[in-house]
Amino acid sequence: MFSLRPYGQNHGHQKNALSKFARNFLGDDFEALFENVDNFPSSFRVDLRETDNQYVLEADLPGINKEDISLRYENNYLTISANRNETQEVKSEKDYVRRERRFGQFQRNFYLDNIQEDKIDAKFDHGVLTVTLLKSDNVQAKQGNIPIQ
Repeated sequence: MFSLRPYGQNHGHQKNALSKFARNFLGDDFEALFENVDNFPSSFRVDLRETDNQYVLEADLPGINKEDISLRYENNYLTISANRNETQEVKSEKDYVRRERRFGQFQRNFYLDNIQEDKIDAKFDHGVLTVTLLKSDNVQAKQGNIPIQ
């Protein structure tokens, strides 16, 4: 027998939980409202390496300005926060203007102990934040913001 599927059912593939909810609760006509949910990530990607004497953290933050990034080390937690405020304006020949905006705030926390807090180095280059944290055997309770170069 043939396998018939109703129109607009994505051929049985579920995009995500919100898409499934929209389809089941609201119907196929309302699924389009939620189809771009995956385009707004709730976080950012990070690589964390450890050597004998340091940690090196690399965070991908494309499209974010250095001024919109906050870096803080407090109570053995490194916190990276970033705000995205992006507006794109497109003009056509008929004076039509389309503006697309993306706003968002991202934050990640990393537990890193035995760190020389006064020797934390941070650089932001081509959308990649690189934080170098030197290890220490002496743990001192200190907190504060970290400047980004």
